Amino acid sequence: MLVVSMEQAVAAPYCGLMLADAGARVIKVERKEGDFARGYDRGAQGKSVFFSWLNRGKESICIDLNQEDDEALLRTMLRRADVFLHNLAPGALTRRGFGGEALREHNPGLITCEINGYGSTGPGAGKKAYDFLVQAESGICAINGTQEHPARVGISICDIASGQTAFSSILRGLIQRGRTGSGVDLSIAMFDVMADFMNFPLLAHRYLGGAPERMGLTHPLIAPYGAYSVKDGHQVLIAIQSDREWCNFCNAILGQSELGTDARFVNNTERVRHRDAMDEIINTVFGRHDADEMIQLLDEAQIANGRLSSVADLSEHALIRNLVADFGGTEVNMADLPVATDAQRPAVVPMLDQHGVSIRSEFAA
Repeated sequence: MLVVSMEQAVAAPYCGLMLADAGARVIKVERKEGDFARGYDRGAQGKSVFFSWLNRGKESICIDLNQEDDEALLRTMLRRADVFLHNLAPGALTRRGFGGEALREHNPGLITCEINGYGSTGPGAGKKAYDFLVQAESGICAINGTQEHPARVGISICDIASGQTAFSSILRGLIQRGRTGSGVDLSIAMFDVMADFMNFPLLAHRYLGGAPERMGLTHPLIAPYGAYSVKDGHQVLIAIQSDREWCNFCNAILGQSELGTDARFVNNTERVRHRDAMDEIINTVFGRHDADEMIQLLDEAQIANGRLSSVADLSEHALIRNLVADFGGTEVNMADLPVATDAQRPAVVPMLDQHGVSIRSEFAA
């Protein structure tokens, strides 16, 4: 499968990464100065480690659509392509004659997929969109943080989620093409992706009397469901989902089986209402153990738990699966995609226009 991707930054490159990792041939079309993500950092001996995360397994060619020969080259590539992926400004390519309907006159099975911020039409179509801004517009920031202060999610969650949505949408388009023989146009708005992610608080607002308040590491509607301090200064998280689990927790961990039937804690509604008293009891018991001891006790009792890991902790975590990418001879060690497979994985990151000569020769023939 051939994917031509006019991509930059994170969202579309992440989709292209997953397509390449799945075995597609992905040709990354860049401007002469390159995807600006190449300049995000200089951590890989002068090259960007962030770019290496998003772009391994692709080929790179620089194309200038203002040049007649380059425009013709791109049209030739798209006549042979299965997928045309891009995250340029809405309408920019259509105005140049690269919209899906026009391209399918020569390639009826072509699937086009655009990723934009706030839709390809309507009042938000012309609005610039970056991850942080979409987090704010979609309400993500409003439900993260503490009671006093909203907060952004500390990763590019809108970009990554939109890239994943585009990947799944392209697979849906391929299934549809297999049935009809015709391609389809797909449009992914980052705002729409996050609005879907926001359905839990959104539905609470519309039907349950209001969206949950921000409570840091504590769940606003389930208790106990949060972080508790242990003796060595760390925090251990627990998640109790049922009254049966609560009774088990009271007996096996707190050593106070009577709390399982205490009127203040007998069900989740009461535990939420009496959260302060419950937390005081739990913190007292947890404070007698260090993190390793507490987690061992919780695991033995089959109580769902987790550590509050730092990024440094994650880097050395026993469960992390790493992949080493080759970026111009420099090795970059990163977390692998969450797809365990025995298939060969692409690991080479393209230098700017590295494949330009060979691609031009191939598509000129």
